[in-house]
Amino acid sequence: MTLASPPLREAETFTTPVVDRRVLLRGISWSLYQHMLAEIRSGAVRLTYDHGWLEIMTLSPLHEKVKKIIARLIEAYADARGIAVEGFGSTTFSREDLQRGLEPDECYYVTHAADVASKSELDLTVDPPPDLAVEVDISPPDIAKQPIYAALGVPEVWRYDGRRLIPLRRTADGYAEMEKSIALPDLPMDRLNEFLSIGLASGQSAAVQSMRNWLGTQPATAD
Repeated sequence: MTLASPPLREAETFTTPVVDRRVLLRGISWSLYQHMLAEIRSGAVRLTYDHGWLEIMTLSPLHEKVKKIIARLIEAYADARGIAVEGFGSTTFSREDLQRGLEPDECYYVTHAADVASKSELDLTVDPPPDLAVEVDISPPDIAKQPIYAALGVPEVWRYDGRRLIPLRRTADGYAEMEKSIALPDLPMDRLNEFLSIGLASGQSAAVQSMRNWLGTQPATAD
């Protein structure tokens, strides 16, 4: 097992506050990765595994705030529009046959909500992957997560890059940016980013209320 020492990022200089901290290890067996998953139960830690490489990330309050605002907005929108969604939060999704695994910041079943509504355990060799995963990348990851999501078959990823939320769809070559969501096509992403900005400036409740006020001016979509 070797500890990789990536160069100091700008986010880790003395003049810029640290956002998220990451440690990258290589030569990690699948069994050790699974053991670490079992031992590390804290929601403030993420483990990402890709063919022997393991990234351990501890999460900052800003990271958690962004992901919680996004989650509350998605859920408020779905509730208001009568859309069935099943959220599985930061569930670990891993497959030994692929030698890959990760935990999204948030994830949702929308098209397949009914397929998992009664389940408390998921097995991606049998169950469908989430329809939508949310990734907060305030600082750049050491292990690219999009290839892992693609291998697991996740059709859509929303990536927050520190400035805005970008919807990505799975293609034959990985993920490509798109104008609107597949899972929630009637939710304009520019509006969602406005509400996210409100949440960061004025709090989560203000973001949700702003969305509710906006929804009250919008005609209901047809079933």
